[in-house]
Amino acid sequence: MNEELEQLLKCLGLKRILEILQDELAKAEDKQISYEELVLRLMRAQWHHRQETALEWRIKRAQLPQQWTVESFPFRLQKGVNQRQIRGFAGLGFVPKAENIVFVGPTGVGKTGLATGLLLNALQNGYRALFVKAQDLFDEMYASLADRSTRTLVKRLAKIDILCIDELGYLTIRPEQSNIFFKLMEERYTKKPTIITTNLAYDEWHGFLGNRPMVEALLSRLRHRCHTVEIDGPSLRDPQHG
Repeated sequence: MNEELEQLLKCLGLKRILEILQDELAKAEDKQISYEELVLRLMRAQWHHRQETALEWRIKRAQLPQQWTVESFPFRLQKGVNQRQIRGFAGLGFVPKAENIVFVGPTGVGKTGLATGLLLNALQNGYRALFVKAQDLFDEMYASLADRSTRTLVKRLAKIDILCIDELGYLTIRPEQSNIFFKLMEERYTKKPTIITTNLAYDEWHGFLGNRPMVEALLSRLRHRCHTVEIDGPSLRDPQHG
């Protein structure tokens, strides 16, 4: 390959074209492909490579615990889930409408699997998402008080297209953490959707967040544009379910 051409492709970041150029030139000569078609083939390959790289980056940043998909969810085993409703969510209409989704149910019924499946689908469609365990989130909020980075933390989380908070339950938290959580949900309200998985009914949220007036204000915002999915079904972790 011409050294100058090789250097230009490297400088322009056209990695995929650099990898396939020799083969594509040979094919063009063998099949008498036009210059226009050759350029199109090269640019198309580079575009696909860039899309794949961007998706890999979004998935990595999202910190998914595992790559569940909506298609791989065992709906046949979990009768407590409305498959049509979940596939409707997978259409991602809830994202531009900033509608929250709250999965409520006991441990093992598939709440996290459904949430991560929706997140992966959103990532594949160009959205930015983040999966975080509730305990880790509240720990990060508490740590932000020490170095006075709370505002930066809330601002960063508020901008994420879809935030998934997993295993929101009976956590030992301080009033300051509750206040930061309220501020985060207030910032996302009507702007960005949040997916929450929890084993608590709404009337039990006061038990770990405290401050009843604040919790009522929080729930008012959270449930204003919200799909609450209560899963009353068997545990998918039972031995017979593999």
